[in-house]
Amino acid sequence: MTIHQVLADLPAGAAEAVLSQDFLPQLVETLGFDKHEYYPQFPTGTGHHKVDMAARKNTTEGDQFKQTKRNPFLIIELKGRDVNLEAGSTAYRKTVQQVTGYLLEDNCRSVQWGIITNSIHIQLFRKHHKVVYPFTTCLEVTAEVIHAIREIISKPPGALIATMYNNKGGVGKTTTVINTAALLSLLSYKVLVVDFDPDQQDLTKSLGVPIPERGIYQCLTEKKCDYSQVVKKCSYHLKKANNEPFHTGFDIIPVDQALIENREESIFSQSDPKKLKRILEGLKPHYDYILIDSSPNWRFYSQSAIYAADVVLLPTKHNNIFSIENAAIAISTYIAQTQTERQQYTAKLGQVAYEHGPVALPIFWNGEQISPAQKTKAEQAMLQIIERVKKERKFDLSFYFFPLCSSANKDFTVFSIPSYANVANAIFDKIPAVYRDKTARGYYKNLIKEYFIQ
Repeated sequence: MTIHQVLADLPAGAAEAVLSQDFLPQLVETLGFDKHEYYPQFPTGTGHHKVDMAARKNTTEGDQFKQTKRNPFLIIELKGRDVNLEAGSTAYRKTVQQVTGYLLEDNCRSVQWGIITNSIHIQLFRKHHKVVYPFTTCLEVTAEVIHAIREIISKPPGALIATMYNNKGGVGKTTTVINTAALLSLLSYKVLVVDFDPDQQDLTKSLGVPIPERGIYQCLTEKKCDYSQVVKKCSYHLKKANNEPFHTGFDIIPVDQALIENREESIFSQSDPKKLKRILEGLKPHYDYILIDSSPNWRFYSQSAIYAADVVLLPTKHNNIFSIENAAIAISTYIAQTQTERQQYTAKLGQVAYEHGPVALPIFWNGEQISPAQKTKAEQAMLQIIERVKKERKFDLSFYFFPLCSSANKDFTVFSIPSYANVANAIFDKIPAVYRDKTARGYYKNLIKEYFIQ
C-alpha cells in the first residue's frame, strides 16, 4: 500500500494508537527506511522518555538498527488527528518543545533530523550538534510533501550558517565571530567566517588579512563565479601545554576593494539579498560552521546576512538599552520578515517543502561586568519590552530574552561573556584571543557550549 492510499483511508479523527499502526510505519518507509531500519518507542535517554519512532540506515549486515538501537539518524514524534498541530497552536508549541527536548537527550546525540506530525500536518527540524531549528514550515501532509522531505534528509545538510547581528554597533559582533571560529577550529571543526560589513571591514582587518581587489563583489554581481576563489586561509602555528607545536586556523571570505568602493545602492541594483545565501550554499558541504559578521543596520548587507542564515545570534549590552531594543526589533520584525520572504520564495520556485527561514537564538550579554543592581534594572527593562512587543506586534520575546524562565521557574538568567582586556587587546596582534589566553578560551568555550556544541 502506498502512502497516498494510507492517507486516503485514515479515519478523520484517528487517535494516536491508530496512526501508530496504520500511518507511522508507512511514513517512515516512504522516507526511505526499511523494516530493519526503524524502531518504535525509542528511549531518548532521560527517565522514561520515549519518542514514537527512531530510524537509521543500516551500514553493514551486522548493524541492524532495529536490533542495536544505536546512533539514530531521525526521530518522529506522532500525535493523534484530534491534536491541532497547525503552526502557532498551543499543542503545536508543546510538541515542538517536546521533540526539541528529545533531540538533545543522550541517546539522540547522533540524530540529525526530527519530525512532528499528526498525519494532517508535518514539520521537519534539523539538529546540528546542539542547535535545533525548523528546516521547513509546518506543512499539510501529502505524498508529495513526504517525498520532498525524503529528498531533503537523504542529502548531507552541510554547515550551520550563523549570522552575528545587532542593529546597534559596538556590541562585539566581530570579536565574537573571531573567537567563536577560533575555538571551534581548536575543537577540529571546519569553519568559514564571512566579513559582510564593507563599511567597517573589522573582521578582515582584525585577522590581518590583505584586502583583495576583487572577491565576493564579483560573486554578488556576476552570473558566473568560482566561489572557492574568494576564500582565504587564516593559519596559526601554536604550541600545546607541553610545548609541542601544532597547526590550526579557519577560512575567511574577506571584504574586497570593489565591495568597499561601490555604493550599496549600486550593488543592490546588480544583486539582491538572496545572492549571499546562494554563494554560501555552494560552500556548505566543505564546512561544519559558517559564521557571518554583519553590518549594524537594516540595509542590503545585513538583510543578505540574515537571509543566508540558519540561526542568528544577537550580542547585546546590559547597560545599553538601545542594544536590547534593537535586538527586540531584529527578532520580532527583521528576522520574522525574512522568514516570510524565504517561505514565499521557495513557494514561488515550486518547492513542495517550503523553507522555514532563519531563527533567532537567545540573546547574550557581551563583554561587560554586571552588578546585581544592574542585573535587576536590565531585567525590568526587558520585561517591559516583552510586554510592549507582545501588545504592539503580537510577538512573544520571552524565550529569546529569558530562555530558562517559565511559569514554574522564574529564572531570568541571560548568558554572559564577562569583560576581559586580553580579548580586545588580541586584535592589535592580529590573533584570536582564544589562541593565546586560557581565560578567553574558557569564556568562549562556555559560549559554544551554550549555543552550538552538545
